[in-house]
Amino acid sequence: MVLKPKILVIVGPTASGKTSLSIELAKQFNGEVISADSRQVYRGLDIGSAKVKVEEMAGIPHHLIDVADPKVIYNASDFKRDAEVAISDILSRGKLPIICGGTFFYIDALLNKVSLPEVEPDETLRAELEDKSATELLVILETLDPVRASNIEKDNKRRLVRAIEVATALGTVPPPLPADSSYEVLSIGLSVDMETHGEILRARIQERLQIGMVEEVETLLKEGVTHDRLESFGLEYRYISRYLRGRLKYEDMIDELTNKSRQFAKRQMTWLKRDSNIKWFKREDKHIFDVVKDFLG
Repeated sequence: MVLKPKILVIVGPTASGKTSLSIELAKQFNGEVISADSRQVYRGLDIGSAKVKVEEMAGIPHHLIDVADPKVIYNASDFKRDAEVAISDILSRGKLPIICGGTFFYIDALLNKVSLPEVEPDETLRAELEDKSATELLVILETLDPVRASNIEKDNKRRLVRAIEVATALGTVPPPLPADSSYEVLSIGLSVDMETHGEILRARIQERLQIGMVEEVETLLKEGVTHDRLESFGLEYRYISRYLRGRLKYEDMIDELTNKSRQFAKRQMTWLKRDSNIKWFKREDKHIFDVVKDFLG
């Protein structure tokens, strides 16, 4: 029997402590971190994506951060390809790959829990769709594939464009078909108290605003990133974009962002709870290290 290489996966809702834990585990078990975050792949999306700073890395190499231009779509197929290369590189040097991030669809794609259609990017089609709103894109997808349109994240332009691209090429978006993973995986989940997590999220948002999150978005706009593109980058960039366009007052932006972030964290937990293989811990639970040690043998 061929032994599969071992990898570690760290998941959990936003602001649960995944990044700091991944670094601690990498230091303890000779690992390197691969970011599984659909925003941290982009250059310039630093504060809003809570991108780990160099001084926070504690000398631990991090992969798949700042690898894409924010004006160009980077999708789950891109991540799977690049993550597999990074894993092979890390393993070749006798180190432990640690996948850490909040984009769980990326992780599922990497672990073959979902299949990704082999459809190449259609730059002409993407250019035609670039200026359309999420509502307009959803209408297009509904005409092409009503089933996919009924279960897609309706305000995520990036996923809507990709679904239209696939449906245009194949006639429909094929359902996900799981397959065996190429790796032996230990998945660590970090749980949070949802009753108090909203307060943590609000404090985190206010801290980011104080250190320049609005200015970061203004810089992206000056560099040619459109407001439509910002809408696809998730909550922080979406609501700051709306504030800068005068659609929200500053305090209303904070309130909206806090409420939507809390709802997002709950949806993340719902997604993760489907996976019975995840071992759940509180962030401060030191037993995590014993479980990883046993897994590695």
